[in-house]
This record gives sequence, C-alpha cells and structure tokens, in this order.
Amino acid sequence: MSSNTSLPLLRSLNQLLAPGRRYSPVEVVRHLGMIQAQDYLGALWAVGVRSDGADEAAVERALAERSIVRTWPARGTLHFVPAEDVRWMLDLLAVRVISGSTRRYDQLELVPADFSKSRELLIKALQGGRQLTRGDAYEVLDQGGVSPAGQRGIHILGYLAMQGLICLGQRSGKQHTFVLLDEWVPSAPAVSKEEALFRLAVRYITGHGPATVKDFAWWSGLTQAAAKTGLESARGELLQQTIDGIDYWLPRSAEQNQSTLPVTLLPPFDEYLVGYTDRRAVLEMKNSLSINAGGGMLSSVILVRGKVAGTWKRTLKKKNVVIRPAWFIPPSKEDEIGFEEAAAHYAAFLGLRLEISRS
Repeated sequence: MSSNTSLPLLRSLNQLLAPGRRYSPVEVVRHLGMIQAQDYLGALWAVGVRSDGADEAAVERALAERSIVRTWPARGTLHFVPAEDVRWMLDLLAVRVISGSTRRYDQLELVPADFSKSRELLIKALQGGRQLTRGDAYEVLDQGGVSPAGQRGIHILGYLAMQGLICLGQRSGKQHTFVLLDEWVPSAPAVSKEEALFRLAVRYITGHGPATVKDFAWWSGLTQAAAKTGLESARGELLQQTIDGIDYWLPRSAEQNQSTLPVTLLPPFDEYLVGYTDRRAVLEMKNSLSINAGGGMLSSVILVRGKVAGTWKRTLKKKNVVIRPAWFIPPSKEDEIGFEEAAAHYAAFLGLRLEISRS
C-alpha cells in the first residue's frame, strides 16, 4: 500500500471514529485495549465519542458497575482498562514501570518498608468494601507512620495499584476514591506472559493500526523485543503492509472501504495521538507545538478527514458548555458545519446546551 493519506483513514476506522458507532462504553475500552485516563473528564469523552450514543453518565455507570477499571497499568499513567483484563495487564506491564521508578523512589526516600507498611495500612482501612478519597488515604498513611508529604503519597498509591492491591473506585461527589482491587473486580485465571503478549498485540493493532513495532512498544511500555515477539505471535490475527516505505501492522478484519470521515472533537491525551511515536501522518510538524507545548500536556484537537486541523477548549457554565475553536487555517464552510455538529455531539454528551465562541 502506498500514500500516507491512507493512514488517517485506516486509523480513524480502527479507532472507532468513523460514522455508525455501534459500541457500548466497555466495548470501546476493550476494542482499544486501554485508554489513557489521567485527565478523567477528557477520558470519559474519549469513550463517549466512540460509543453508540452514550452520555457522560453512561460512561461513569460503566465505571461504577465495575466493567471498566481506572488504574495504572502502563507508562506510569492512569488508564481505563476492561475489568476482565486488569490483572494480566498489570502483571505484564506494571513491573517495568516499577523497576524504572527506582531512582524516583530514592529521591522521595521511599524504601521497601514504606511500601510494605502502606500495604498493611490500606488493606485494614479499605477491607469490607470501604472506599477512601486520596486525602483520606493520605491521612491513613500519615497516622500509620508513613509520610505522604510532597509526591510520596501519590507514588505510594501508584505503586500499590501497579502491584494489584488497589484501584480507583466510584467517585464520591467530585472526589475520586480508592478501593481494594480484589474486592472491586472478581478474580481471574492467571495468564502466561506469552498469552498476555499475544492478547495485548491483537488489542493494540485492532484498535490502533496501522502501527509499527515502535508504536506498540511506546504505547505498552514493553521493550521493542517483547513488542516484536507479541506481534509475531499474533500473525494469524494480524497482517503487515508497507506504507510509504514503513512496515505497519494492521488487523486482518479491518474495514477499508469508508471514504468519508466526520469532523471530530477529541479530548486531551486521546489515543488517536498519544498511541503512536510518530504523529506526522495526522499532524503537520509545524503545528506540533500547538498541541504539545511541553509540561506533559497534550491538547484537545479538532480532526478534519482524520487530520488535526486545530485545537479547542471548553468552558462549563451552569446549563451551557462554551466551545472555542482555534483553527490552524480558516475552515471551509463544510468543515465549519461539521465542527458545529461535532460540538453539538459533545454538548449532548454532557447534557448541556451548546454555545460556540469564535472570538
């Protein structure tokens, strides 16, 4: 296959961004494998924009009903993960994050005894189905003799989540809570490393292809050798094609006959951008700083025919959501209409009236 123009189309199809969405929130997360979710409200929309008419409350219900779990499986970053997959993903991926965090733990003067004591304290505080906000969890640690000061507290909670002890539970008002993973999600049979690599490779390519070995390694946090092993083991489910001289992996069952894509509003850190090492197929290099100015942030973007055509911001009012676009170049009338439709979709997701600001 030739022509870089095919990449935005195929990725949009495989990322469930084409018309005719037919997926529930948990099916969206399962299809993509996992969805980056440190920006919680943005991650809700990342699911909603790909689902079959789900509103924000429907996505939160899937979390409350425990079909989707929010935790730290990969890259030291919060993700949404299908509940049935959370344990084997943690077993496969989180160990590399922990081993790579040793220097940071040393800087924070966190020693093995701190983690062991924290484990004991949180088991006692959470067992029986109890939930703690982050502040409450920090208080438990502090009273038990483990200081959560500075960044120590969040690194302790992240470590214990990566160890499979805790995960995020249901929100209490606007506060996120922590729960014991074993009480929140039913146990599941152990999965071998070989099987886990196979499963993850199929999930990633099915939901992100066309993608390279480097892309898979980046997204998962695996070594390139392990990423390649996983992809090679999944040859029966996947295929390789050369696009503009680069070898990509694609799902064998991918649709390739959709010729038009809607204008779409994507949230910060959406998988459409964060899931790859090389974004040039969908984002012109001259516009990179407009969406990634540094500090670890990745802006909300406007997609036009699968390519990033600008950014957008929202302001929430009591009954309205104000959306302000920032186009890289002035949009055509057709694209302006498409933007208004995409903005209306987002407002409906929130259950608010739409107000577009062009100032």
